Amino acid sequence: FLWQQSAEKSIGLWLQSLEESSPRVVSDSDGEHSSPAWSPDGRRLAFLRFGESVGEIDIASADGTGAKALASVFPTRHGILNRHLDWSPDGRWIAFTVGTRVEETNGNKSEIWLVAGDAASPARRVSADGVDATAPQWTEDNRLRFSAGGRAYVLDPGAPDKVTEAAGAGGGRGGGRGAGGRGGGAGAPIASPDGKWVASVRNMPPPKRESVFESDFAKRHEERFKGFVIDWLDYKRDGAAWPVPNRVDPDVTPPQEIFLSVPDGSGERQLTKMGLRPAGVQWSKDGASLLFTADSGYRNERSYGRSDIWAVSPDGKVRRLTSNSDFSYASARSSPDGRWILATRDFALDMVIAKRLNHGGPVDLIVMPAAGGEEKNLTADWDYLPAGAQWSPDGKYVYFTGGIGGKTHLFRVAPTGGAVEQITQGERRIGGLSFDRAMTKMAFTVGRFEAPSEVFIANIDGSGEKQLTHIFDPFLSEVTLSNSERLNFKSADGTPIEGWLLYPFGYRPGGGPYPLIVNNHGGPHAAVGYGFDFKSQYFAANGYFVLQVNFRSSTGYGEKFLWATWGAWGTKDGQDVMAGVDYVIKNFPVSASRVATIGHSYGGFMSNWLITQYPGRFAAACPGAGISNWISDYGLADIARTKETEFYGTPWDPKAREIMIRKSPLAYANRVKAATLFIHGEIDHRVPFEEGEQMYFALKKNGVPAKIIQYAGQPHGISGHWNQVHRMLNERAWLDTYLKGNKAVPK
Repeated sequence: FLWQQSAEKSIGLWLQSLEESSPRVVSDSDGEHSSPAWSPDGRRLAFLRFGESVGEIDIASADGTGAKALASVFPTRHGILNRHLDWSPDGRWIAFTVGTRVEETNGNKSEIWLVAGDAASPARRVSADGVDATAPQWTEDNRLRFSAGGRAYVLDPGAPDKVTEAAGAGGGRGGGRGAGGRGGGAGAPIASPDGKWVASVRNMPPPKRESVFESDFAKRHEERFKGFVIDWLDYKRDGAAWPVPNRVDPDVTPPQEIFLSVPDGSGERQLTKMGLRPAGVQWSKDGASLLFTADSGYRNERSYGRSDIWAVSPDGKVRRLTSNSDFSYASARSSPDGRWILATRDFALDMVIAKRLNHGGPVDLIVMPAAGGEEKNLTADWDYLPAGAQWSPDGKYVYFTGGIGGKTHLFRVAPTGGAVEQITQGERRIGGLSFDRAMTKMAFTVGRFEAPSEVFIANIDGSGEKQLTHIFDPFLSEVTLSNSERLNFKSADGTPIEGWLLYPFGYRPGGGPYPLIVNNHGGPHAAVGYGFDFKSQYFAANGYFVLQVNFRSSTGYGEKFLWATWGAWGTKDGQDVMAGVDYVIKNFPVSASRVATIGHSYGGFMSNWLITQYPGRFAAACPGAGISNWISDYGLADIARTKETEFYGTPWDPKAREIMIRKSPLAYANRVKAATLFIHGEIDHRVPFEEGEQMYFALKKNGVPAKIIQYAGQPHGISGHWNQVHRMLNERAWLDTYLKGNKAVPK
């Protein structure tokens, strides 16, 4: 078992045996160690180590001893773009990618490198000089394939100078890539179970289109033009360069087809002529067909898309196995005996909009015959959201995870039907779930409020559980963390609500009263739960009670609860938060005049909403990326769908327009009394900066203390250690000023 342990100037690599209680150091020398990869026989371990001026591949024995340098090829640690080390099946070679930044083009160049696993020969570049090469993957016969210049190449590592063009579009071991019908996975060859065939997915770009000009004069001015011309709908996406390329343009997302060949690449033929983009391509267990999902309307820019399950036989016969346009299907996979198909099914977004539903739909696990037919809903009576479903090796169960309240656990259900069984137990969240090949054991992390996650192991039935790691014991021995208490209370209409309260550092039952921070989660269809949250602990360490509420629209409480705020964001969920505030003030030593609200994304909107609807209840607020004006947000944000569904339409629809105005905090800005610090990313396309700017301007015009911090170059999720620390320091200083009377707000 492996993990990385961070120090101020280094990241060491450690080894944890399942039979031993304490880990052993593999390498803790200066520098950053990462990307550990076992050899196929499990006897050696390769990893990357980055020093001040050089990066190298090191190798050690399976017990963690004898670490030594295998290859040193990188001028700096920043030369690595892809840190994945890929062993050949016979364990003799390691392939990896080296990337360098190109100053002249402001881009990157990627190269494929190869090194002998026994250090018998030095590392060498095997892709052509000056050519951008990516996606190194091994074939089952120990040949290395990679992509370069839109073509696939293959080589024998024993003779790396003899690089030949391969049939198909690159690839190596494993199944198809990609998920969802709009983005197929070109490039990865997929061997049939009997080894007779190799399937691959290939882009089919249209003929090149030449620009036509009416004159040389017009051509010169077109070439001189600096700017953008946009004539497509989806031209922005948070975190992506603006404008986003036109996703329905065949030059941007060309159709993809499935090709079939024998293992040596010969006799290749085109299997499909669908003009779609197959995703998740995999063979049925008997090798009689290839299974995939695809969206037949992916060229419609006004559609949010829906995928069906398809199958194609080696003779080219294509069958669509699903046909209900109300649903979209994903993650289709064959049962071990090849008789059934397991998939995830949910409502198609276009259907929800067209029918103007007052709710979303369930996410369910379904099974159907491999040849198509009636779908059996395995989770029809399980009122939660299944995730990560997979077959047991014997096909007797489908295992998946799901959240119930603030907990996340492992569940299983028989494909023949019956009740869903909960496997893991306890007030906690499990994550990072991993099974052994026989699926008799599992490893997972356990999340708690009072400590960072550690790794546990258990039998597949949940028995024999034990904690494997104690990575954060030194941290916990030096830093005192606040305790939490689970709260249950009723909202204004009697609905049961769950929340958690972190106690302030140094809390004394007879002390106080203490100030209170309400930390609202994003989403809104998400949930807070058992897991370590540094920011909340930071505020608690500085003398605050911190309240987190799973208000209506949160996941983990059933469908009715999940969609309870449809058409009225802020109303019932705002009442739920205020019920939590009232409960805490009544039962704990909290000062009712020193309450603040914070949160990011939907938590930012919630904060904007609370200070406008309950102005006398909050002394301060720190909304992060919070919406203030749903009308402007509709045209500026990259997710118009949230308004078209949960607000019943567009701003030019009378009903939707009335809701958008009524639910916009900006419309009530004159009520605000809370001193407010707005946090926003400069290039946020999910909740554009203008949303924070409008609310900030309104408060300043009304004489309410306000400040806005814009983080340069940051999208919706503000990232980077410096930014995170800067944000927390400024938020705490702001809250200290208006809840504690301190005057040390950073400038």
